[in-house]
Amino acid sequence: MLLAIDVGNTQTVIGLYGSGASRHELVDHWRMATNADRTSDEHALAVRDFLAIKGHEFTDVSGIAISSGVPSVTAALRLMATRYFSVDPMVLGPGVKTGMPILIDNPKEVGADRIANAVGAFDLYGGPTIVVDFGTATTFDVISAAGEYLGGAITPGLRISLEALFSRAAALRNVELAEPRHAIGKSTVEAIQSGTVFGYAALVDGMCDRIMDEAGEATVIATGGLSVLLEPLTRSIEHREPMLTLHGLRLIWEKNQ
Repeated sequence: MLLAIDVGNTQTVIGLYGSGASRHELVDHWRMATNADRTSDEHALAVRDFLAIKGHEFTDVSGIAISSGVPSVTAALRLMATRYFSVDPMVLGPGVKTGMPILIDNPKEVGADRIANAVGAFDLYGGPTIVVDFGTATTFDVISAAGEYLGGAITPGLRISLEALFSRAAALRNVELAEPRHAIGKSTVEAIQSGTVFGYAALVDGMCDRIMDEAGEATVIATGGLSVLLEPLTRSIEHREPMLTLHGLRLIWEKNQ
């Protein structure tokens, strides 16, 4: 079985894929807060408990694939993999075969999760494709019809924007992230919800329009934790794939076996 681990700045998503004929099947997945200070032993305890939910043990896992943007967590997961699973993990980065040409000035700059998203999206929908990932940052990644990574755009994520607003505006308080009832808020809470949620939906549509002006018509796919809230409020997003990063990570792991 394969453990696919996507380490984001805010949350870590762990997916368990089957073996044999069911190796393409995502058996289960779990989400936990990313903690840069968590040790390899603490990671192992968490993963052990997740596996136990499905009746599995360390010895059932024969491969581990990691996509990480947090170096200290990457190091801890490497140690966890070798000590508790006795496997050499595949850590997505320079030197790993992805099957996708990276056509930007410095390919090493592209985050591992963005490459995994691009590979997964092209596998599912072909190209041209735009992937919108609603994570700590909101990222846009563009894949050509030939399966080439063309580049993209990055903007501060919705939660980061809210945190910045509340930290700099003393009179404003935190609000629930929910679909607003109206664009014209009748209270401060409604006004913040409208500006944030509808504003980000409009940002996505505007960016996709600009990208398509340069690259041509494309299929737009959403992923990331907040995609469930924002995808229905946009006109450009056609598909939502919550586990897109894990799917791409699995495909890349298979290419490197």
